[in-house]
Amino acid sequence: MAASSLAPRALYEEVAELLRQRIFNRDLEPGSWIDELKIAQHYGISRTPLREALKVLAAEGLVTMKVRRGAYVTEVSESDLAEVYHLLALLESDAAGAVARNASDAELQELLTLHGQLEASAEPEQQDRGKFFAVNEKFHMRLLEIARNRWRNQMVADLRKVMKLNRHNSLLKTGRIEESLEEHRALIQAIMSRDASACQSRMQEHFRNGLEAAT
Repeated sequence: MAASSLAPRALYEEVAELLRQRIFNRDLEPGSWIDELKIAQHYGISRTPLREALKVLAAEGLVTMKVRRGAYVTEVSESDLAEVYHLLALLESDAAGAVARNASDAELQELLTLHGQLEASAEPEQQDRGKFFAVNEKFHMRLLEIARNRWRNQMVADLRKVMKLNRHNSLLKTGRIEESLEEHRALIQAIMSRDASACQSRMQEHFRNGLEAAT
């Protein structure tokens, strides 16, 4: 991909997004060294915007910069993952409670519609892990938007980027999609009942089980 074909925003931002997706898709594996010269040549850019892009990814936790050794895709340890899931459980359970208390009926219907899409992606005859993962993330992010706390949203977005370094592995665990769907059913029932306490409990349970599946 030549530099001239990149989107007309800051070049380093576009490069950061390209590398971010390569990391999430496992084209760049956790622990792998990032060959700056090879990547710069591949995208037809100088190493300056590439290094700026790597700084962005380092701030997100996706890349680890080592003095005189270059950049590596971050390896997430079990303790790292436990800390990320712990924080996500706190932040997203708080958001779920806020949604139960304050969301409009139309907003609740949006979440119900997304849940329906999640159910469809998990049908045994057409189960699609990739689609399930995408819809699941869309559901969680929409719930956060409805809860209306932009600072919480930013923290969750950053934590979820780190979680993605491992997350796909959790969905490969036998039966995890079915378990996750059951947890979502309990959560959506609590949301539609406007039971804030139950929403918080269901969301925390969802993350506890997700962590167990991911480790």
